[in-house]
Amino acid sequence: MKKLDVTVLGDGGWGTTLAIHLFRKGARVCLWGAFSDYTDYLNKIRVNKKFLPGFKIPAAVEITHDLRKALYGKELIIIAAPSQHMREVLKKIKALDYPRDAVYLSVTKGIEVGKLKRMSELIREELGKVKTAVLSGPTIAQEVAKGIPTTAVIASCDKKTRGYLQNIFMTDRFRIYTNSDVIGVELGGSLKNVIAIACGISDGLGFGTNTKAAILSRGLAEMSRLGCAMGAKPATFSGITGLGDLVTTCISPHSRNRFVGEEIGKGKRLNQIENRMQMVAEGVPTADSAYALSLKYKVDMPIVKEVYSVLYKNKSPLEAVKDLMTRAKKEE
Repeated sequence: MKKLDVTVLGDGGWGTTLAIHLFRKGARVCLWGAFSDYTDYLNKIRVNKKFLPGFKIPAAVEITHDLRKALYGKELIIIAAPSQHMREVLKKIKALDYPRDAVYLSVTKGIEVGKLKRMSELIREELGKVKTAVLSGPTIAQEVAKGIPTTAVIASCDKKTRGYLQNIFMTDRFRIYTNSDVIGVELGGSLKNVIAIACGISDGLGFGTNTKAAILSRGLAEMSRLGCAMGAKPATFSGITGLGDLVTTCISPHSRNRFVGEEIGKGKRLNQIENRMQMVAEGVPTADSAYALSLKYKVDMPIVKEVYSVLYKNKSPLEAVKDLMTRAKKEE
């Protein structure tokens, strides 16, 4: 039986995890990185010490900086680039003789700043009518790499594509559900990062579980309101890629977005925090995009608005809390 030929574009923690996961399932895997010095380093030591320490990258996993080589003959192309670099990566693909019959799977959680595009929209916009899908859910990379039981969702408008990818990814420790609601799945995975920053701010300020429960529940309501206004299904936000991913990101010690919020709550400046981080906290640019979407669709999103104001308008976290708590009275 012919092995599946897969490329993972993005050598961060999640991209590396998925490369190892698919290799274990018997695929022929190539891992592409944007920086040649780092791919050379990974080829030598076979451990992604910066983004996924402690996990050996099998010798048979090809690691390269050559995008043409990474794309050639592939049946599945997984894009794990940060959301604000996604269009740049897609333009590089577009400039090459990229495989038109491959499935292009986004595993990135974010919304493009400015044009406010979801990742699957970017893929179609740059590459045309290729087969597209997204994978999302409460998937902390270290836990998936360890084989800790995890669930995720693959969403696509095409039922055949959903089933095809479900079979490729699913194991007895990585359970995959399918969903036709691409908008809801992508928005859930993106917007929850903004709410996680709010939860982190709460932690940094020394607040308790009552506060975090309020942020989680009201944050989920905001996510659902915007999603429905954009054409998503309400039920998606109570599922794995909505509530499930939200809870994980808001409580996990590995959550980069919660960490950013916690440091802000402790009085640090955003630029100080980001300069110390190896990995991207997607919730920071997404707060900008989410606030812009709330204005565009005329959706009330007070938590998102306050996170945006703290990150981009230097608003005091305590002032933001006060403004949230003293808004006009309303029914739930």
